[in-house]
Amino acid sequence: MPQPRAPRTGPPPAVVLLVPVVVSLIVQLPATIGIAYWLQLPPGRAALQIGLAVAGPLALLASRRFPGPTVAVVSALALAAVLTGPDVGPPYLALGFAIVLAIVRGAAVWAAAAVGVAWVAAVVLGAIGGHDWHPFRIALATAALGVCFAVGWFARTRRARAEAFREQLARRRRSAEERERVRIARELHDVLGHALSQINVQASVGLHLMDRDPEQARAALASIKSSSKTALEEVRSVLGVLREGEAPLAPQAELAQLPRLVAEFRVPGLDCVLVDRLDGQVPARPSQFAAYRIAQEALTNVARHARASRVEVELARDGDALVVTIDDDGSGLPPAAEEAATGAIALGDGLNARRGLLGMRERADLLGGSIDFGDSPLGGARVRARLPWGSPP
Repeated sequence: MPQPRAPRTGPPPAVVLLVPVVVSLIVQLPATIGIAYWLQLPPGRAALQIGLAVAGPLALLASRRFPGPTVAVVSALALAAVLTGPDVGPPYLALGFAIVLAIVRGAAVWAAAAVGVAWVAAVVLGAIGGHDWHPFRIALATAALGVCFAVGWFARTRRARAEAFREQLARRRRSAEERERVRIARELHDVLGHALSQINVQASVGLHLMDRDPEQARAALASIKSSSKTALEEVRSVLGVLREGEAPLAPQAELAQLPRLVAEFRVPGLDCVLVDRLDGQVPARPSQFAAYRIAQEALTNVARHARASRVEVELARDGDALVVTIDDDGSGLPPAAEEAATGAIALGDGLNARRGLLGMRERADLLGGSIDFGDSPLGGARVRARLPWGSPP
């Protein structure tokens, strides 16, 4: 699917094309008529001069699609006007516009060849035909043509820079949109993955204890209700940013909500403990949100894959860093965790777990922090994240 280009900010192409035509006609046509009347030119010669004064500007209409042939035709018309007209005449302004338009549209070779041939022909044939070309007039005409070429190259350079700037803006916009899509996908993965894992665990507990312990089964159903409600609120919060100008419907998760998250994991057969060593200290909001999501994803992976009986979540401050450690006594990290942690996602069993590990690393990297995966003293896996305590750079 082609990517959209950045919008143009200049005047419409039709206006750019018509201005040279109108200006050339305004300069050439009245002056040609006035000179023909003043010099009392024969009707046929006067009509020829007026026709050439009109033909050159009208030929510029084809310069958008055929800039090279257009400058050649206008050069020939200018040559005819010089050779058949009187020594005193208006400047053939259409030729200057044809040169500029040809260079801007990439037909510089056409312009140089056509103007060079016309210039040599004017000097040679003019001398043969009895025109008295004064050296100053030849030098002035040559300088004027050189100025037209310089203006054309300047306009082409400006146009190329403008195109490059628009492309750069378009690339930045596409990059920003891609980053936003990745961020939203990561949020949805964490929210939905955690909620569905909790619902699956609690539903299994409820089915297992439905006949033997109805009260515990009822508690599992209540936990399912709470988890699904929380997940709906968080999904609405994530999707709210997709609507322009709409603020999130719920505040971003903070460390104050971590005890509730840990409590949801306490089911028969899995003991989840929160160890808070912050002593009431609170890091910056971005670090709180990242810490909550990292702990959420780590607990989700434990519930899905670790087959653990104990999980410990520890919060501590180490200098200017918030340290979040999640330990379990389960089966350890998946086989391809190292590849996932460094950015490579392998296919096969445990793909979601590897994506979760990669998402945790991305969250830490975005804040300028770090995350490590290894073996836990409890016998399972350890996830340890270091996040900046203050506002991230």
